[in-house]
Amino acid sequence: MARQLPYSTIREIFARFRAAEPEPKGELEHVNAYTLVVAVALSAQATDAGVNKATRALFAVADTPQKMLDLGEEGLTEHIRTIGLYRQKAKNVIRLSRILVEEHGGEVPSSRAALTALPGVGRKTANVVLNMWFRHPAQAVDTHIFRVGNRTGIAPGKDVDAVERAIEDHVPAEFQQHAHHWLILHGRYICLARRPRCPDCLIADLCPFEDKTPPAPPPRKAPPPPL
Repeated sequence: MARQLPYSTIREIFARFRAAEPEPKGELEHVNAYTLVVAVALSAQATDAGVNKATRALFAVADTPQKMLDLGEEGLTEHIRTIGLYRQKAKNVIRLSRILVEEHGGEVPSSRAALTALPGVGRKTANVVLNMWFRHPAQAVDTHIFRVGNRTGIAPGKDVDAVERAIEDHVPAEFQQHAHHWLILHGRYICLARRPRCPDCLIADLCPFEDKTPPAPPPRKAPPPPL
Protein backbone atom coordinates (compact mmCIF):
# COMPACT_ATOMS: atom_id res chain seq x y z
CA MET A 1 0.00 0.00 0.00
CA ALA A 2 1.46 3.34 -1.04
CA ARG A 3 1.27 6.38 1.19
CA GLN A 4 -1.43 8.94 0.55
CA LEU A 5 -0.35 11.23 -2.31
CA PRO A 6 -0.31 15.00 -1.76
CA TYR A 7 -3.40 16.91 -2.83
CA SER A 8 -1.49 18.71 -5.60
CA THR A 9 -0.34 15.42 -7.11
CA ILE A 10 -3.85 13.96 -7.04
CA ARG A 11 -5.16 17.09 -8.74
CA GLU A 12 -2.58 16.71 -11.51
CA ILE A 13 -3.44 13.01 -11.94
CA PHE A 14 -7.13 13.71 -12.41
CA ALA A 15 -6.43 16.70 -14.63
CA ARG A 16 -4.60 14.30 -16.93
CA PHE A 17 -7.43 11.77 -16.76
CA ARG A 18 -9.91 14.50 -17.68
CA ALA A 19 -7.77 15.78 -20.55
CA ALA A 20 -7.53 12.27 -21.98
CA GLU A 21 -11.24 11.40 -21.46
CA PRO A 22 -13.44 14.35 -20.46
CA GLU A 23 -16.66 12.30 -20.17
CA PRO A 24 -15.84 8.71 -19.19
CA LYS A 25 -18.72 6.27 -19.44
CA GLY A 26 -19.59 3.02 -17.73
CA GLU A 27 -19.50 -0.04 -19.95
CA LEU A 28 -22.67 -1.78 -18.77
CA GLU A 29 -25.46 -1.32 -21.31
CA HIS A 30 -28.79 -0.05 -19.99
CA VAL A 31 -31.80 1.95 -21.17
CA ASN A 32 -33.15 3.35 -17.90
CA ALA A 33 -32.52 3.36 -14.15
CA TYR A 34 -34.15 -0.04 -13.68
CA THR A 35 -32.08 -1.81 -16.32
CA LEU A 36 -28.97 -0.20 -14.84
CA VAL A 37 -29.81 -1.65 -11.42
CA VAL A 38 -30.34 -5.08 -12.96
CA ALA A 39 -27.19 -4.92 -15.08
CA VAL A 40 -25.00 -3.92 -12.13
CA ALA A 41 -26.55 -6.59 -9.91
CA LEU A 42 -25.86 -9.21 -12.60
CA SER A 43 -22.26 -8.02 -13.04
CA ALA A 44 -21.06 -9.30 -9.65
CA GLN A 45 -18.29 -11.84 -10.36
CA ALA A 46 -18.89 -11.44 -14.09
CA THR A 47 -17.49 -9.26 -16.86
CA ASP A 48 -19.35 -6.28 -18.27
CA ALA A 49 -19.03 -7.78 -21.75
CA GLY A 50 -20.62 -11.03 -20.60
CA VAL A 51 -23.46 -9.20 -18.90
CA ASN A 52 -24.08 -7.01 -21.94
CA LYS A 53 -24.26 -10.05 -24.20
CA ALA A 54 -26.98 -11.56 -22.01
CA THR A 55 -28.98 -8.43 -21.26
CA ARG A 56 -29.42 -7.10 -24.80
CA ALA A 57 -32.16 -9.63 -25.50
CA LEU A 58 -33.42 -9.51 -21.91
CA PHE A 59 -33.95 -5.76 -21.82
CA ALA A 60 -35.69 -5.87 -25.19
CA VAL A 61 -38.54 -7.75 -23.50
CA ALA A 62 -38.21 -6.70 -19.83
CA ASP A 63 -37.07 -3.13 -19.27
CA THR A 64 -39.38 -2.36 -16.33
CA PRO A 65 -39.98 -4.13 -13.00
CA GLN A 66 -43.49 -5.21 -14.04
CA LYS A 67 -42.30 -6.64 -17.35
CA MET A 68 -39.61 -8.57 -15.47
CA LEU A 69 -42.24 -10.01 -13.13
CA ASP A 70 -44.35 -10.93 -16.16
CA LEU A 71 -41.34 -12.69 -17.67
CA GLY A 72 -40.90 -14.65 -14.45
CA GLU A 73 -37.93 -16.32 -12.82
CA GLU A 74 -37.69 -19.16 -15.33
CA GLY A 75 -37.93 -16.81 -18.29
CA LEU A 76 -35.26 -14.57 -16.78
CA THR A 77 -33.04 -17.57 -16.07
CA GLU A 78 -33.09 -18.55 -19.74
CA HIS A 79 -31.68 -15.14 -20.65
CA ILE A 80 -28.85 -15.07 -18.10
CA ARG A 81 -27.59 -18.66 -18.04
CA THR A 82 -24.20 -17.55 -19.34
CA ILE A 83 -23.63 -15.31 -16.30
CA GLY A 84 -22.03 -16.71 -13.16
CA LEU A 85 -24.36 -17.44 -10.22
CA TYR A 86 -27.30 -16.94 -12.56
CA ARG A 87 -29.85 -18.86 -10.47
CA GLN A 88 -29.36 -16.74 -7.34
CA LYS A 89 -29.16 -13.58 -9.42
CA ALA A 90 -32.46 -14.45 -11.12
CA LYS A 91 -34.12 -14.86 -7.71
CA ASN A 92 -32.74 -11.50 -6.58
CA VAL A 93 -33.85 -9.67 -9.73
CA ILE A 94 -37.38 -11.00 -9.41
CA ARG A 95 -37.50 -10.11 -5.71
CA LEU A 96 -36.14 -6.59 -6.22
CA SER A 97 -38.54 -6.07 -9.12
CA ARG A 98 -41.48 -7.01 -6.88
CA ILE A 99 -40.30 -4.60 -4.18
CA LEU A 100 -39.94 -1.78 -6.72
CA VAL A 101 -43.49 -2.38 -7.94
CA GLU A 102 -45.09 -2.80 -4.51
CA GLU A 103 -43.13 -0.23 -2.50
CA HIS A 104 -41.79 2.33 -5.00
CA GLY A 105 -44.46 2.54 -7.68
CA GLY A 106 -42.20 0.78 -10.17
CA GLU A 107 -39.54 3.50 -9.92
CA VAL A 108 -35.92 3.14 -8.82
CA PRO A 109 -35.32 5.14 -5.62
CA SER A 110 -32.56 7.73 -5.51
CA SER A 111 -31.38 7.06 -1.95
CA ARG A 112 -28.57 4.70 -1.01
CA ALA A 113 -30.54 3.26 1.91
CA ALA A 114 -33.50 2.36 -0.30
CA LEU A 115 -31.26 0.89 -2.99
CA THR A 116 -29.24 -1.27 -0.61
CA ALA A 117 -32.49 -2.60 0.86
CA LEU A 118 -33.14 -4.32 -2.48
CA PRO A 119 -32.11 -8.00 -2.79
CA GLY A 120 -28.72 -8.40 -4.45
CA VAL A 121 -27.94 -4.67 -4.27
CA GLY A 122 -24.97 -3.82 -2.09
CA ARG A 123 -23.23 -0.52 -1.49
CA LYS A 124 -21.14 -0.78 -4.66
CA THR A 125 -24.18 -1.40 -6.86
CA ALA A 126 -26.07 1.42 -5.17
CA ASN A 127 -23.17 3.81 -5.71
CA VAL A 128 -22.96 2.91 -9.41
CA VAL A 129 -26.66 3.70 -9.85
CA LEU A 130 -26.43 6.91 -7.83
CA ASN A 131 -23.42 8.03 -9.87
CA MET A 132 -24.43 6.98 -13.37
CA TRP A 133 -28.16 7.67 -13.29
CA PHE A 134 -28.80 10.22 -10.56
CA ARG A 135 -25.50 12.08 -11.05
CA HIS A 136 -24.46 11.89 -7.41
CA PRO A 137 -20.67 11.96 -6.85
CA ALA A 138 -20.77 8.46 -5.34
CA GLN A 139 -17.69 6.24 -5.51
CA ALA A 140 -18.28 2.57 -6.31
CA VAL A 141 -15.09 0.75 -5.34
CA ASP A 142 -14.47 -2.56 -7.11
CA THR A 143 -11.29 -4.63 -7.34
CA HIS A 144 -9.84 -2.36 -10.05
CA ILE A 145 -10.35 0.83 -8.05
CA PHE A 146 -9.12 -0.85 -4.86
CA ARG A 147 -5.91 -1.85 -6.66
CA VAL A 148 -5.33 1.51 -8.34
CA GLY A 149 -6.14 3.46 -5.19
CA ASN A 150 -3.60 1.51 -3.16
CA ARG A 151 -0.93 1.07 -5.82
CA THR A 152 -0.81 4.74 -6.77
CA GLY A 153 -1.49 6.33 -3.39
CA ILE A 154 -4.51 8.19 -4.77
CA ALA A 155 -6.77 6.49 -2.23
CA PRO A 156 -5.00 3.92 -0.04
CA GLY A 157 -7.08 1.79 2.29
CA LYS A 158 -7.25 -1.68 3.84
CA ASP A 159 -10.74 -2.38 2.51
CA VAL A 160 -13.17 -1.01 -0.07
CA ASP A 161 -14.91 1.23 2.47
CA ALA A 162 -11.61 2.86 3.40
CA VAL A 163 -10.72 3.40 -0.27
CA GLU A 164 -14.16 4.92 -0.89
CA ARG A 165 -13.65 7.35 2.00
CA ALA A 166 -10.16 8.21 0.78
CA ILE A 167 -11.49 9.10 -2.67
CA GLU A 168 -14.17 11.28 -1.13
CA ASP A 169 -11.67 12.94 1.21
CA HIS A 170 -8.70 13.48 -1.11
CA VAL A 171 -9.92 13.80 -4.71
CA PRO A 172 -10.76 17.44 -5.55
CA ALA A 173 -14.48 18.17 -5.75
CA GLU A 174 -14.35 19.08 -9.45
CA PHE A 175 -13.29 15.49 -10.27
CA GLN A 176 -15.61 13.61 -7.89
CA GLN A 177 -18.39 12.95 -10.41
CA HIS A 178 -16.16 11.02 -12.81
CA ALA A 179 -13.49 9.77 -10.39
CA HIS A 180 -15.03 6.29 -10.19
CA HIS A 181 -15.03 5.84 -13.99
CA TRP A 182 -11.54 7.23 -14.54
CA LEU A 183 -10.13 4.90 -11.89
CA ILE A 184 -11.98 1.78 -13.00
CA LEU A 185 -11.06 2.26 -16.65
CA HIS A 186 -7.44 2.92 -15.68
CA GLY A 187 -7.38 -0.29 -13.66
CA ARG A 188 -9.17 -2.31 -16.33
CA TYR A 189 -6.96 -1.31 -19.26
CA ILE A 190 -3.67 0.15 -17.96
CA CYS A 191 -2.96 -0.58 -14.28
CA LEU A 192 -3.50 -4.32 -14.65
CA ALA A 193 -3.16 -6.63 -11.68
CA ARG A 194 -0.38 -8.95 -12.87
CA ARG A 195 1.51 -6.87 -15.39
CA PRO A 196 0.57 -3.20 -15.35
CA ARG A 197 1.16 -1.35 -18.59
CA CYS A 198 3.41 1.24 -16.99
CA PRO A 199 5.10 2.32 -20.26
CA ASP A 200 1.64 3.32 -21.56
CA CYS A 201 0.49 5.00 -18.33
CA LEU A 202 -0.15 8.74 -18.47
CA ILE A 203 0.51 9.13 -14.73
CA ALA A 204 3.58 6.86 -14.46
CA ASP A 205 5.82 9.77 -13.46
CA LEU A 206 3.48 10.62 -10.57
CA CYS A 207 2.93 7.06 -9.37
CA PRO A 208 5.07 5.74 -6.46
CA PHE A 209 4.51 2.06 -7.38
CA GLU A 210 8.01 0.58 -7.22
CA ASP A 211 7.57 -2.59 -9.25
CA LYS A 212 6.84 -0.80 -12.49
CA THR A 213 6.75 -2.80 -15.71
CA PRO A 214 9.78 -1.80 -17.79
CA PRO A 215 9.34 -0.83 -21.43
CA ALA A 216 9.90 -3.59 -23.95
CA PRO A 217 13.45 -3.71 -25.31
CA PRO A 218 13.88 -2.49 -28.88
CA PRO A 219 13.86 -5.25 -31.51
CA ARG A 220 17.24 -6.70 -32.25
CA LYS A 221 18.69 -5.79 -35.61
CA ALA A 222 19.48 -8.66 -37.89
CA PRO A 223 23.22 -9.14 -38.38
CA PRO A 224 24.56 -7.97 -41.74
CA PRO A 225 24.90 -10.70 -44.34
CA PRO A 226 28.39 -12.15 -44.70
CA LEU A 227 30.56 -10.69 -47.42
